[in-house]
Amino acid sequence: MNKKRISLIAPFYNESGNVTEFFRRVAAIADSLSAYDIEVVAVNDGSRDNTWAELLEARARYSWVHLVDLSRNFGKEAALTAGLDRAQGDAVVPIDADLQHPPELLTEMLAQWEQGAEVVLARRTDRETDGRLQKFSATSFYRLHNLISHVEVPMDVGDFRLMDRRVVEALRRLPENHRFMKGLFAWVGFRTVTIPYVNAKRHAGTSSFNFWRLWNLAMEGITSFSTAPLKIWTYIGMAVSALALLYAGTTVIGTMIHGVDVPGYASLMAGGMFLGGVQLIGIGVLGEYVGRIYHEVKRRPVYLVREEYQPDNRPASAPSAAHERETA
Repeated sequence: MNKKRISLIAPFYNESGNVTEFFRRVAAIADSLSAYDIEVVAVNDGSRDNTWAELLEARARYSWVHLVDLSRNFGKEAALTAGLDRAQGDAVVPIDADLQHPPELLTEMLAQWEQGAEVVLARRTDRETDGRLQKFSATSFYRLHNLISHVEVPMDVGDFRLMDRRVVEALRRLPENHRFMKGLFAWVGFRTVTIPYVNAKRHAGTSSFNFWRLWNLAMEGITSFSTAPLKIWTYIGMAVSALALLYAGTTVIGTMIHGVDVPGYASLMAGGMFLGGVQLIGIGVLGEYVGRIYHEVKRRPVYLVREEYQPDNRPASAPSAAHERETA
């Protein structure tokens, strides 16, 4: 009887120091799950340190490692997409290489999957490893996104989850280049259960996600799944117009009763700058959506592969158009 295959997708970006421990812990879990055939799709997302060399060493040690080396740093969303395109498992699990996602949770995920769940979400029960600003910004983002979007992204749930093969095939049919994976995971749906886990500290190194990257990811999530930022400026315009009419009426009545006052340049300047700022913000919001349309219509591939090695330790052939995920 053939074993079910489980694919772990692990993006690596400057994770030197985490590679050896990551594969050691995954190997321990693979040994304990002898009823399954485990593979790891390790995607090197343009690392500038010794990550790729360490990945090659891991491939030489473990026969179930599938290595993908992207031509440059395309970002975690693209690296996850590259992994999804190559994962052959009956179930697929994206997991962080820094070991904040404990590989040992795979046992409980598989138990839920065997009971009929098509998606098993791992929800963080605490954010002790995050700073105050990161906690506040994450909570605010989830609340804002779910308030204005028709797709609800579960709170405190990242990319760490188990997905059935049919879920992965549904994700691979989504053509967009700008990919907010948490939103795409939520959009496809399917039968979902949630299990709790405690987010661990990084084994080594520091996170590459700074405030600017998190801000851009939040903007990506909001503009990918909601047009509310565009609609709200209609109401802002109506409110500003109503205030202007009210002020004009007040001025006319005051002039009729008290005569003509000498106009003040300070009030005119303040009003002009306020309206100019409102208009520029509105144009900026519109520009965010237009910019995303501009990038989508060019139909560039989400990522490019420089080098790839299959789990049987033989170098893969040159990446095909399907491997590079052209979205035309």
